[in-house]
Amino acid sequence: MKAIAFVDYENIWTGLAERGLNLAPEQLVHSIQQFAEHSGNDLLAIYLFANFDREEFWRTQTTFEKTNVFTRHVYGKNNFSKTDLRRNAADLELMLEAQEILLTRPATVDLFLLLTGDGDFLPLIRKIRSWGKEVKVVGVEGSVSQALQPYSVNSEVFNELFDFGTEVGYKVDQDLERGIQILGHLQTRLPYVASTKARAALSEQLGRSIPQVKELIRLTRREDILIEREHPDASLKIGRTKIYLLNLEHPKVKQALGLMYDEVRQRYITLNLES
Repeated sequence: MKAIAFVDYENIWTGLAERGLNLAPEQLVHSIQQFAEHSGNDLLAIYLFANFDREEFWRTQTTFEKTNVFTRHVYGKNNFSKTDLRRNAADLELMLEAQEILLTRPATVDLFLLLTGDGDFLPLIRKIRSWGKEVKVVGVEGSVSQALQPYSVNSEVFNELFDFGTEVGYKVDQDLERGIQILGHLQTRLPYVASTKARAALSEQLGRSIPQVKELIRLTRREDILIEREHPDASLKIGRTKIYLLNLEHPKVKQALGLMYDEVRQRYITLNLES
């Protein structure tokens, strides 16, 4: 069978991250290719959809392109209003691309591989099947919508595909307290802590690689320790930047900052920043 894979990258990445796994782009591509080969299918192309502006996906688009993946950058915010989020934007783009291939090149593909667990793709599956094509859904175990279960590949296949037995070597919890202290110290010295400045400082002072620092930041954001915000800055060409603020109400922040806590809080008040 001639197959094309469509990857809802954010959905797959989130499912893996929740299980404590960090899959490199090269591993993902290799695994998809191996799965197609072991299934006896001729994989013609991989289309991958994501908002590559996300910090977690920094520089991954280039890596994917180098492995012959057709990437589609789907921006996450409405750049015209500068406020509203474009919810499910990647889902919509993926559906449109799949349907374009289905309608304009029906003889090209026999099997559509959907790497996602999002139930919103059920209408697309129905449309593909109505054209006499086969659909297989590959999602993270425990994260696949009930609506997609009839089309989902056995979870054991997925486990083999992404080598769930491989744990991330970096234990991010060990740097949490020191990381909060580093960010707190930056807050007392700078008008604001830009995301790039935060990553550089954490990497240098913790002696960690940038990917490891990103893991730390993901943990702090997931646990509501760190708050991300857009901040106006007239000195920048785009007039704003992404900054990080510590959530001063979080007990782990209070504990880690210790005597520095009042200083950071006063700094927020002085600069009219709210955590």
